[in-house]
Amino acid sequence: QVQLVESGGGLVQAGGSLRLSCAASGRTSSSYAMGWFRQAPGKEREFVAAISGGGSTTYYADSVKGRFTISRDNAKNTVYLQMNSLKPEDTAVYCCANRGVVGLPGVSGNQYKYWGQGTQVTVSS
Repeated sequence: QVQLVESGGGLVQAGGSLRLSCAASGRTSSSYAMGWFRQAPGKEREFVAAISGGGSTTYYADSVKGRFTISRDNAKNTVYLQMNSLKPEDTAVYCCANRGVVGLPGVSGNQYKYWGQGTQVTVSS
């Protein structure tokens, strides 16, 4: 089992920044890809960003490209999501996910085995 705990969410004005963290514990591996997803009220969960185990490969949703940056510190078993130039439409619960197997990052939630409980991000206009 892998446990994931997110932190760093909160309330921020449009144009502001937040950095989310996701700490992994348990039977995890630095070889496992990690991802961030979000879900706004009344909407389906959507992919935000993903990173390979070594950190050399990253994927972003078009809606966040150029504003968000995903990174990881394998010594700390932690993945980060730096969010800049936030917009009200970024408001959602953000969850991190762990693939649980060796492989490239995925953009579909079905490719991830373990999930955190999420952290709320609210962007006011």
